[in-house]
Amino acid sequence: MSKSTGLGLTEQQPQPLGDASVWTVIRSEAAELAAREPILQRLLAAQVTDTANNNEIIARVLAARLSVAQVETGDLFDLILSTLDDDIMRKVEADLIAVRERDPACTTSLHALLNLKGFHALQTHRIAHALWIAGRPEIASWLANLVSLVFGPDIHPAARIGASIMLDHGSGVVIGETAVIEDEVSILQNVTLGGTGKETGDRHPKIRHGVMIGAGAKILGNIEIGAFSKVAAGSVVLKSVPTHCTVAGVPATVVRIHRADEIPAETMDQNI
Repeated sequence: MSKSTGLGLTEQQPQPLGDASVWTVIRSEAAELAAREPILQRLLAAQVTDTANNNEIIARVLAARLSVAQVETGDLFDLILSTLDDDIMRKVEADLIAVRERDPACTTSLHALLNLKGFHALQTHRIAHALWIAGRPEIASWLANLVSLVFGPDIHPAARIGASIMLDHGSGVVIGETAVIEDEVSILQNVTLGGTGKETGDRHPKIRHGVMIGAGAKILGNIEIGAFSKVAAGSVVLKSVPTHCTVAGVPATVVRIHRADEIPAETMDQNI
């Protein structure tokens, strides 16, 4: 279920995994992994099993991975934890479920939480975006740059990103300042959502609900990728794309019309 936020995005209500929440599943998976791999016991205790609440889990995971900067890990943890709110946590949960369901290489929710840098980059962007909206552009930009250095994706802190998003691998992803990504979108590696030159103002793509963007695709300018469409790998998109279709090529053109019930972001079908 989802509802409009009034910003061109919808607020995702994550669905439970079976009879348990994603965080209950993660804590259980962490306990089982600690029993199998004693070398990871201290790490899992510090970041998952011994934490006070779910917000602390994501704050500790991100702070630990971003602590290569010349900033105390504890200070990073405090910054992240103080910024997390119910809206961000709903999106974190929806993203965890999305990765678990769409990535065949992701066998557990714990694996997504601890090991996938696309997920880490996206959640840190959510922190940076909240700081940007709160009138703290300097720390938001610093955090966004740190994300690029540590994880790979270069995401402007002003970019608006919905829930149930998968950045598969995340390497080489560039998302510009005025880009908008709605809910239930999947983006593979080396994707650019960029401008076309030195223009200012609203100049970046708008990616609507349910879209899948293939590896290496470049989408340039203030154009729209219609809901439930697919951009094939390696394509260069310079014009808006209708709903329910696949575009491919350089420049990209429509090569297929989809059934109304197809959700490319979920099926992850790379075929044209």
